[in-house]
Amino acid sequence: MVFYFTSNVISLDYTIYMGKDKYENEDLIKYGWPEDVWFHVDKLSSAHVYLRLQKGQTIDDIPKDVLIDCAQLVKANSIQGCKMNNINVVYTAWANLKKTGDMDVGQIGFHKQKEVKSVLVEKKLNEILNRLEKTKDERFPDLAAERESRDREERNEKKAQIQEVKKKEKEDMKKKRETDDLRNYTSLMKSENMSTNQDGNESDEFM
Repeated sequence: MVFYFTSNVISLDYTIYMGKDKYENEDLIKYGWPEDVWFHVDKLSSAHVYLRLQKGQTIDDIPKDVLIDCAQLVKANSIQGCKMNNINVVYTAWANLKKTGDMDVGQIGFHKQKEVKSVLVEKKLNEILNRLEKTKDERFPDLAAERESRDREERNEKKAQIQEVKKKEKEDMKKKRETDDLRNYTSLMKSENMSTNQDGNESDEFM
């Protein structure tokens, strides 16, 4: 089971989701999207929370209020963290998550530690958690199928972009040929005119 929440604190809604337990978290790690950002309480056990960014956005584009929503949700879903003040929540792009065969279920590492960011959560804010709870939706998604659908859509978009580039290149080449042909024709006509004028002048001189 995966729990979905909607961060509607700003005009643009963002989807936040997390697995029910560490086994669902394994699938979320495996089938995450490049647009996802992963959140976890630093040095304590907690839920693995994911934020799905809009296409083209990066981790640096997360709106501050949306970042707070994610951090509050992570804190609330940490057995120890929910009782503590001034805890750090770490977050990083899904692509930076590292999972090896020798790791326990739910355990995760990073490819690049320098790409892991953190945000301080001073205390639990019930008004934020209550707002998020109202948007909660429990689902049993086919994560592999959703990821494949997303990748297929991206491949189709790239194909369309490549085709558009090729079409433009073909049109540019056609215009260049037409320009070259026109230039050559104009040059030829000038040469013919010069020859005709010259012939005419010679005829006048002869007479």
